[in-house]
Amino acid sequence: MLLAEWTFGDAFLTLLSIFFFVVYIWILFTIIGDLFRDHQLSGWAKAAWILVLLILPYLGAFIYLIARGQGMRDRAIKEQAEVKHHFDEYVRQQAAVAGSSGSAVDELHKLSDLKAKGDITDEEFARMKAKLVG
Repeated sequence: MLLAEWTFGDAFLTLLSIFFFVVYIWILFTIIGDLFRDHQLSGWAKAAWILVLLILPYLGAFIYLIARGQGMRDRAIKEQAEVKHHFDEYVRQQAAVAGSSGSAVDELHKLSDLKAKGDITDEEFARMKAKLVG
């Protein structure tokens, strides 16, 4: 009979409480991530902010967002730019590797065609292949 006493209003309040708890956890992870991303802040200051977030959870989060909100945005944008730069550099590097290995494969294919046509001898083919591979 406990379920019969649980009204729609109780269910709505429970759902609302869970929603705000999840939002708070999300904000807390964002704040902690920002704290560890900021290299200008000392270790003691980071520890103090974590302590404030543990002792005064909601008030500490609001104070952090008000006091350091603009810096959070700047650090997030800077980190995204660095990640994009590293990704672009990785893509360029892999394209260069693929381009150089693709050209060697193309050259080997051309050499095998020349050998099949009889334009080069087996010794010339072996020498040119060793030059390309080695």
